[in-house]
Amino acid sequence: MSTPKTKQSPGLAERWNGLGLWAKIGVSAGALVILLAIAVLVARWLTSLGAVQDFMTTYPGQSELPAGAPVGLPAWLGWQHFLNMFFILLIIRSGWQVRTTKRPAAHWIRNNKGLVKTKGNPTKISLDLWFHLSLDALWVLNGAIFIVVLFATGQWLRIVPTSWDVFPNAISAGLQYLSLDWPTDDGWVNYNGLQLLTYFITVFIAAPLAIATGLRMSGAWPKNATTLNKIYPITAARALHFPVMLYFVGFIVVHVTLVLATGALRNLNHMYASSNEVNWWGFGIFAASLVVMAGAWFLAQPLFLRPIASLTGKVSK
Repeated sequence: MSTPKTKQSPGLAERWNGLGLWAKIGVSAGALVILLAIAVLVARWLTSLGAVQDFMTTYPGQSELPAGAPVGLPAWLGWQHFLNMFFILLIIRSGWQVRTTKRPAAHWIRNNKGLVKTKGNPTKISLDLWFHLSLDALWVLNGAIFIVVLFATGQWLRIVPTSWDVFPNAISAGLQYLSLDWPTDDGWVNYNGLQLLTYFITVFIAAPLAIATGLRMSGAWPKNATTLNKIYPITAARALHFPVMLYFVGFIVVHVTLVLATGALRNLNHMYASSNEVNWWGFGIFAASLVVMAGAWFLAQPLFLRPIASLTGKVSK
């Protein structure tokens, strides 16, 4: 006589897959809060040790800038900051839609007319992907202008490591942030080591990775380049592109949080008003930029995108 099989309770993976999107977000947020609390406790314990205190005295968090490094943030940097923020916000939104939308509201196919013509039939893509690629092109153009002006004005000295002591200073600054005894530095003159390395990674590593992986996944990549495609397969690009997007999301969250928590008025004046004063001008410009971005977020839907996309191709449902 066979014994009846007992029903096994679902495992952790099955339970996770059974949760809805908002439930997953809530669980992830709760886990993140717990991890941050543990990190704060560990950092406060470490900074109470004599050896760590000596280390932080030797490396207070900032590296000395080279002679001739510029002081202050010019107006062009404020405009670049806004444009970059504007484009990256919509790029993340449209990229997420491309990744998650199963039945796009509309499709776009390029007109094979004009000065530039390609062989074969143009590829039909979703309207979301057209918007994503169009934003990518504008973001890359803005980034190219930023890099040229950055080196032409010497501002690169503020975000490119020029001394090895930036690494222990970054560790010191990180311990200060985690222990909630935040470093008292002046971003108008010099970034701390952790800021410098983060900005360097964002500008010179994460952004090029986003471009290189996005280009490999786009229709502009030469499909018949057999050797090149073996060296750089599309699977590698797909495996990197989404984590790079997550990096930008994390950077934005931490960056905005620290800007608002470590002297909001002064920091916003640095970024938007090109001033080291403490007044409401920078906050006002920042608030206006949020209105512009909220408006663009609302308008970024098929009803408003179709007429623009139809200027360069045929839009169909």
